[in-house]
Amino acid sequence: MLANYLIGLREGLEAALVVSILVAYLVKSDRRHLLPRIWLGVGIAVGVSLLFGAVLTFGPKGLTFEAQEAIGGALSIVAVGFVTWMIFWMANAARTMSGELKAQVDRAADAKPWSLMVVAMLAVGREGLETALFMWAATQASTRGAGSSAVPLLGALLGLLTAVLLGYLFYSGAVRINLTKFFTWTGAFLIIVAGGVLAYGIHDLQEAGILPGLGNLAFDVSHVIPPTSVLGTLLKGIFNFSPATTWLEATAWVLYVVPTMTLFLRRIRRRSQPAKPAPVAVPASGTTR
Repeated sequence: MLANYLIGLREGLEAALVVSILVAYLVKSDRRHLLPRIWLGVGIAVGVSLLFGAVLTFGPKGLTFEAQEAIGGALSIVAVGFVTWMIFWMANAARTMSGELKAQVDRAADAKPWSLMVVAMLAVGREGLETALFMWAATQASTRGAGSSAVPLLGALLGLLTAVLLGYLFYSGAVRINLTKFFTWTGAFLIIVAGGVLAYGIHDLQEAGILPGLGNLAFDVSHVIPPTSVLGTLLKGIFNFSPATTWLEATAWVLYVVPTMTLFLRRIRRRSQPAKPAPVAVPASGTTR
């Protein structure tokens, strides 16, 4: 539940920041009459995201077991790709996002009447579709063999509601947090979560017969950490940890988490370093005037 809460919080907060920037800029630039277009775009984006989540949840139900596993595994890997791109994009764009959005608003306001709606729809819709896909994949991974998915979905919903509240508080100026640190810590956490989703996707493809090595276990600690125990449930729900992991799952997890985390932390470290002052030209000795 904690992992899904943080997914909903982080992804929802990105969308909430986008909306708060768009609304605040229109209000401050005395263009309140354009606000309905923003809200219409946001409403369409939310509706499309919910529809996409429903298709992911209920679409494969009538297929064979192998087809369901193949689709689930492929979508899990796609979700990992999207969330990885999102983590690195946010690390780079956090400082310039406000200026870029305001420039888009200015161009859209001077263009066709519905251009502003499209700006809001695309900005929020991108976050919504990524959230729906990754949340679905993470929920499937955390509930494999664990019964109902109601608890992970509840955690995600609570995270989204918290993000909406924070977005409103940002807009009203009632709260200030260090967004750079927030996205750094949650980005590092999501890399670990994405590693578990990737391993889950690999397992699905193994069960579908697309990848080999289903019975070739790297380790099996089920006798130490039973899947139904409190510890096993927590590890599964937060990090998608499986007590019985195949060699292919373990290899995929390591090959994803280690280099991705290293690149992410290096990028954060470079971004946090102060810019070096420009060198001062010194006249060569003996230069005549």
